[in-house]
Formats: sequence, structure tokens, C-alpha cells
Amino acid sequence: MNTLQIETPSQKVITSDGVALHVEIGGRGAPCLYVHGGPGSGSYWARKFAGDIFESHFQMIYLDQRGCCRSSSPQDGNYTLERMVADFEEVRQALGIEHWLTMGHSFAGLLQMGYIQRFPQVIQGMLFINAALNLNETFRLGYCPRACELLGIADATPYTDEAIPTLEHWGALIGLLKARGLMWQMGYDHQENDERMNATFSELPDFNWDYEVMLTVSDYWQDFKPATAAVQVPVLFFYGQRDWMTGPEHYRGVNFPSLLLWGSDVAHMPFMENKPDLEQAITAYRQKTGF
Repeated sequence: MNTLQIETPSQKVITSDGVALHVEIGGRGAPCLYVHGGPGSGSYWARKFAGDIFESHFQMIYLDQRGCCRSSSPQDGNYTLERMVADFEEVRQALGIEHWLTMGHSFAGLLQMGYIQRFPQVIQGMLFINAALNLNETFRLGYCPRACELLGIADATPYTDEAIPTLEHWGALIGLLKARGLMWQMGYDHQENDERMNATFSELPDFNWDYEVMLTVSDYWQDFKPATAAVQVPVLFFYGQRDWMTGPEHYRGVNFPSLLLWGSDVAHMPFMENKPDLEQAITAYRQKTGF
């Protein structure tokens, strides 16, 4: 594996369809693409809160995906999974990297699976951090039950009616949680960390929010768990035992052949609320794989 050894200032990689992608590089070691979740949360906060951990283990490539944070938007509105992973490849090629690892949080589990299915030859390892592989299951078994519990809704049936798209149910519960000031409890153990996170979005001028349309793309609503059995690279699957955004048991049905499964005493944001355990997991993964 080639190893980058220098930090570069932020730069723009222009894609084949004219999107300007914001990229930053920092740290030493094996190259690792950070694939952010959200969708559309950007890579800024990940580096701010956990860059010290990541960059002590890998040469991190932080990418703001198309349509969010410091990157521009596609004129044709193309946010398909095919196009997103093409962006990853074009960034890799622009940086002159032969092989790399990927690290993804939350929604990024879907993006990582789409990437390795299409370009398995360039990925040498994968790290999934509280990552979703099946959005419908994430909602049904994790998000919905916890949201209803917090809201005092005894009968969740209206929110599990399969005749209505999951995204509509999700939006309805989010609206209720926000109205009651309960939204932070879905992803955090401490409200002040939710406030710290939200504050980061105002630290960047002209934050791009166009990404929101991604959840309307059918590509992201498929179940990727069966495809994990065909992944031939070593995987760290880190999950929070109180993570209601993804689901504390979302690891069930994950069948990566070379798997380090790591359950952590944390909610959705280990970058802020259990960094020591996150670093222990990354260290164990490196010891197992040699990266």
C-alpha cells in the first residue's frame, strides 16, 4: 500500500461532471478516505472532534460530498449511488493514490458498500462507525421504537404502516421530537454535545445543504446486509450499544468474512462521547490487519 507523508492545504477536485469537491489531507500512514454521513453532514466536524485520533493512525483524506458543506452541487441534480462512488474514484485518481481504506459513519455505510461493490480492487480495508446498511431496518428496529418511547406513543403502528414510505414516517417523528425538544436524545448521551455539534454548521460560511434530496433516491433504500458476505477485505464494524439513530443491534445480519465486531458503550457519536473506545477499536483493527 502506498503511504502519503505530507499534509496539504484544502483543495478542490473537479469531477467529470463539473462538481467542485472540497478535500483536505492530514496525518501519516495508510491512506484512508473519510466518508461522511448525514446524508450531507460534511467532513468538517469529524476532523474537528476526532481528527487527532484518525490522523495518528492513517493519512486521512477528508471529502465533502457533492451538494454539501464546502463542495458545490451538480447542475443536473445527480446524487445517485453510482455517481457518488464515481466521485470517490475521481478523488483517488486526482490524488495519485493506488489503494486506500475507507472509513464511514452512519449513512456512509451505504456509500461504502456501493463503493466496494463497484471498485473492489482499490479498497484494502473498511471501517464502519455506527453505520447503516439497511435504512428501512434502521428505522423499524432502532429509530422508531426509541422515538415513540421518548414521545410517550404506546402504539407505534401508525409509524410502521408499509403503505407509506419510511421517509414520511421518519419525517413525522423527527418533527414531533424537535417540537418537544427531545431530538438530541436520539443520538447523544449529553445535550451539550448535540449543541456543540450543531454549532459547527455555523462555523463555515455558505454551508451547502443541497444534499437533502439524496434520501429521495431509491438507491439508498436497498438492503446491503446480504452483500457483506462477498466483501473480501478486513472490516471493523463499530456499533454503539445506545445508538438509536442506526439501531443498537444493527450489526445483526452483517456477515463480512474478515470482521472485527466492536460493541461500544456509546450512543451515535463516539467521536465526541467515547473517543477512547473508538481509538481502541481502531488500534485493534490495525493490529489485526497490519495497516
